[in-house]
Amino acid sequence: MSRRIADPRQLGFARTMRRNMTEAEFRLWLRLRARAVEGLKFRRQVPIGPFIVDFFCAERRLVVEIDGSQHFAEAAIAADARRTAWLEARGFRVLRLTNPDVMNNVEAVYRAIADAAEQPPSEPSP
Repeated sequence: MSRRIADPRQLGFARTMRRNMTEAEFRLWLRLRARAVEGLKFRRQVPIGPFIVDFFCAERRLVVEIDGSQHFAEAAIAADARRTAWLEARGFRVLRLTNPDVMNNVEAVYRAIADAAEQPPSEPSP
C-alpha cells in the first residue's frame, strides 16, 4: 500500500483523537496493541483517504470501527454506509462494532477481530 501524505489538519485531528479515546476504544486498544492479535500490528486513529478510522491493520487491510450512540441516528447510519462502501471499494475490510459490544464483552470482540484478521486481505475494486 502506498503511503500518501495526509492533510496536516487531518493528522493533527488524528493525534488529538489518539489522546482522547473513548473508554471503549481504550479498553479495546489494550487488547490490540503490541501485536497481541495473531502477531499483527494494529494502529489507532489512522487517516485513510478522507476518513480517520478507529483501528487499522495494514497487513490485512482490516479496519475496525467502534461505533458510539451517535452512529445510530439515521443520518449517521447513511454516512457510515457511504464510508464503509468507500473503504471496501479500495480493498479494505471493515468490521463495525459498538461501544456496548466492547464494554460488555471485550473477549468476544477480540475474537471477532482475530477471526477477521485470519482472512486474507481484500483486493480493491477495479
